Amino acid sequence: MTHRRIVIGDVHGHYNALISLLDAIAPASDDQVYFLGDLIDRGPHSAKVVDFVLANKYKCLLGNHEQLLLDAVGNGQIVKNVFQAWLYSGGYATLVSYDNNIPQDHLDWMKTLPTYLDLGDIWLVHAGVHPQMPIETQTADHFCWIRDEFHSMTQPYFADKLIITGHTITFTFPGVKPGQLVSGAGWLDIDTGAYHPNSGWLTGLDITNKKVYQVNAKKGTRRTLSLEKVVTQVEPSVVLSKRAKSRL
Repeated sequence: MTHRRIVIGDVHGHYNALISLLDAIAPASDDQVYFLGDLIDRGPHSAKVVDFVLANKYKCLLGNHEQLLLDAVGNGQIVKNVFQAWLYSGGYATLVSYDNNIPQDHLDWMKTLPTYLDLGDIWLVHAGVHPQMPIETQTADHFCWIRDEFHSMTQPYFADKLIITGHTITFTFPGVKPGQLVSGAGWLDIDTGAYHPNSGWLTGLDITNKKVYQVNAKKGTRRTLSLEKVVTQVEPSVVLSKRAKSRL
């Protein structure tokens, strides 16, 4: 059998849902498992999630929540305004999970996380890319935070690679239901909002077999679907319209 490539969306501290998801996926020792970042914040067990990913030596990207944490305390001192922004963005739950003492080895590991991974035909990044900028000129702020400019692309950024992201909860796109994935011009978003009260779905994508595994962090329910049945295509014009309305 060919080894599988498996991508896990934003976990946000939902350790029990993650373990249930991986139990359903049942990765073999030669399968490749990748996390898109945002292991931490908002959910109850960020420390356990980081411990688990570290212990299993899974590959993981830098998410905007890891970046926020590092900007807030990563240099050994608290940067007050960034620290408050991190707490407001779900960092308080992370602090509680660590008993207010985040170990240095966890911070050091987060500092090593790449901002993207090139798998040949697949390109993994937490948030997306800026469509008008070469990769080499983009920064972690682009890769970890971008939204509308990326989602409203009318042409794929890469001619020969599908970009897979997390970061933007899929049901925030018009006409998309909780639990559905979203695709656009050369990209696929698999963040189904594990922490969000209107969703609860944590998603794992088996790229090799085009199979989607999901666990609901609120209800504990699991399901397995074919990729084509769970993905919704969005038009760039819809994203652009949404951007225009948000500026009114």
